[in-house]
Amino acid sequence: MLHLGLSPLLVLVLGVSLGAAFPHDTLGKGCRLSQYQHIEREQRQAVDRMRQEFFFSPSLGLCLQVTTHKCNTKLFHRKWKAANLPMPDRVLLVAAELNLTTAMLELPAAPGFAEVCRVPLDFFTTAREAVRGCVDPSHQPSGRLRHWLEKLQKAMGTESTACLRATTILHVLQVLDDLRCAALQDKC
Repeated sequence: MLHLGLSPLLVLVLGVSLGAAFPHDTLGKGCRLSQYQHIEREQRQAVDRMRQEFFFSPSLGLCLQVTTHKCNTKLFHRKWKAANLPMPDRVLLVAAELNLTTAMLELPAAPGFAEVCRVPLDFFTTAREAVRGCVDPSHQPSGRLRHWLEKLQKAMGTESTACLRATTILHVLQVLDDLRCAALQDKC
């Protein structure tokens, strides 16, 4: 069961799952996603460096996920891609992923890992705020996305924080790709 103050994350995900996006498959005036159409190489490298640091022991080179972060959730193993969703659902997906990612990166960590997380956390926090400006609460997510949001809610209530953190960090590059896809709109 989750502890460590993930209640705010649950509230955010619940809010997103109740509906949010854009009418007519276009981004609203307050939406600033265009800056994420091209993720800078340095940002992607910082995110990947964080992922590598989390999963690989520098001295042993062993994947820690196999030994210490076993869990049953497969949140990021979907039969569909963000590009297959209508634009309003893409943004809802990204909003939920960014809420989860920032919550997991904000958790207490060893000083060395916390420093490696600093740049990615700043990036994901800024992106999360940009996505919030795109939310229209009148949209109802499609069945495909609604199912995923329900799966996320269930995982947050049943999986350990360590499990959710490991799953999120393992798939953090996918979150970047989904953010880019939402920013590209119909060009994704």
